[in-house]
Amino acid sequence: MPDLRSIWRPALYHGRGKQPPFFEGWYFKLVDAGEQHRYAVIPGVFIGREPGASHAFVQTLDGATGRTAYHRYPFEAFQAARDEFDIRIGPNRFRADRIELDIDRPEGRMAGELRFAGGAPWPVTLTSPGIMGPYTFAPFMECYHGVLSFDHSIAGSLSIDGAARDFTGGRGYIEKDWGQAFPKAWIWMQSNHFGEAAVGACLTASVAIIPWLRGAFPGFIVGLRHGGQLYRFATYTGAVIERLDLADTHVTWHMTGRTGPRHTPHRLEIVAWRAEGGLLHSPERVVMLQRVLESLTARIDVRLLALTGGQEGVIFERTGRHAGLEIVGPIQEIQKLARLV
Repeated sequence: MPDLRSIWRPALYHGRGKQPPFFEGWYFKLVDAGEQHRYAVIPGVFIGREPGASHAFVQTLDGATGRTAYHRYPFEAFQAARDEFDIRIGPNRFRADRIELDIDRPEGRMAGELRFAGGAPWPVTLTSPGIMGPYTFAPFMECYHGVLSFDHSIAGSLSIDGAARDFTGGRGYIEKDWGQAFPKAWIWMQSNHFGEAAVGACLTASVAIIPWLRGAFPGFIVGLRHGGQLYRFATYTGAVIERLDLADTHVTWHMTGRTGPRHTPHRLEIVAWRAEGGLLHSPERVVMLQRVLESLTARIDVRLLALTGGQEGVIFERTGRHAGLEIVGPIQEIQKLARLV
């Protein structure tokens, strides 16, 4: 039987009592102080219907080169604490405050310990348990999402394929996904590097085709954390997508909604610029497939405006560096569902 406590604790493992297909993965983004080295480390587990399909994994992405590695482990190598975020996959350990890596395989080597401090997750309340809001309570969602740390400091170092990488003074970000499979199509972007004057600022944004009963809708969740405030734009907050355009070089996304400390009208304007990336595995209902092109070198132009008294006032206007960006599947179907084309 699923552990109901995990509803209000997104970081915990949600797979107990789940029938296949099921996946769960945690995403750790690491950028060093000199901003020369950018990595994503993704531990997770896949539970499949077919014999031998179930397994654990640690996936890595070098944002500078686009090189990826998928380190597969036996399903039995996966361990998850019941009452806290504490995941073990073989000799590797993952928590909210640190990761310990010991990977020595033909696909690549990565070893060491990194410690995290100062992280802040997406707020959890009784009626809105994290970034999914009330959709958290829907038992038939294809995929659920969580933001475990918008921004935090890093201390420690890693040995990566024999080269020492010191991450002390760097910045990190943590999120996760779980469910049956990733959506048919989606756009995802994230940055927490908006300059020294905006340390702690973070944008995380996604829009996808969400299956619902016998149809589908264009679900989106966007959070801009700035100055101790979280500005939320989401399907469940009543926000509206005004523009979503996809070009060869960039994505333009505008939305309006009531948000901020006084729940007043705001507009968020985003332009995300594509960059080179690497292919990551993502969960289908029967297998993990290498189909997601993710960049860690994209950039995102972000502008937040307050709309009061018929006037626009700029609250935040900056460019996010070392941005994660994924654009997957038939995006035109999202546009059609949102009645933008």
